[in-house]
Amino acid sequence: MNTKVDGPAQLGVVEEKQPLFLHQLFLLVKRNLITMARMPWALVPPFAMSVFLVIIYESTLGKAAGFIPSLEGDYLNFILPLSIVTSSVAAAGISAQNLVRDLEGGYFDKLLITPLDRAVLLLSPILAGAFVLGLQASAVLVVGLLLGLKSATGLAGLVAVVAFSVLLGTGFAGFTVSAALASGSAAVTESATFVFVPLTFIAPTFVPIELLDGWLKTAASLNPITYVLEAMRTLLRTGWDIAVMWNGVLACLLLAILTYSLAAIALRVRTRRS
Repeated sequence: MNTKVDGPAQLGVVEEKQPLFLHQLFLLVKRNLITMARMPWALVPPFAMSVFLVIIYESTLGKAAGFIPSLEGDYLNFILPLSIVTSSVAAAGISAQNLVRDLEGGYFDKLLITPLDRAVLLLSPILAGAFVLGLQASAVLVVGLLLGLKSATGLAGLVAVVAFSVLLGTGFAGFTVSAALASGSAAVTESATFVFVPLTFIAPTFVPIELLDGWLKTAASLNPITYVLEAMRTLLRTGWDIAVMWNGVLACLLLAILTYSLAAIALRVRTRRS
């Protein structure tokens, strides 16, 4: 007797065994978020640091900014994006730490022998971290509003600032995920986060880029953080500028392409070893 099943029934069996890409991604992102929710204390330091920095910068440099013509005394709108970027850098390693725990516990190796798409293994911790980044950036903006922040582009501009934070943070997360896959070490993964810290200072951190000079101005012009800061500051201080927005998006995309490529290479190496 021919027991072969053709048509929709057979396709249904195949789809049960190999869920669609988006369904796979949803399940693993959900798992990562649940794991993060069980360790809320890991999310507090990046947020606390960002709030602390914006309060300190505003209170110590706010009056001095009145002497800088291009700032027109509006220093809070200028410095708040730096605190949001700092939060993105600090929080980039949170999702990668989940990956390290899976590597150490052997769960990641079990995932490798399932029909999961390999891209899902890379994207799920990054997207879970992106969700957390969005919440943190929103919380920092709320603190800014309580301190007197006024957005030149209204609520839509504030949403765009959060979006830039998420884009930049996911680029950073790609690097920390590659470090986690390559090393399998929590210490190395945490150290990888600090690779990006100097970039926040090789940028128009405290003054507009036109006031920088020499090698620092050249370095800042090559730094992707510069263009994200400029995009955020334009949204908060002057209004919608498509050219500036596009430069910020392009900087985030180039950073993501570079770091995701490193993560893909690290995953391939680990897969071969397994």
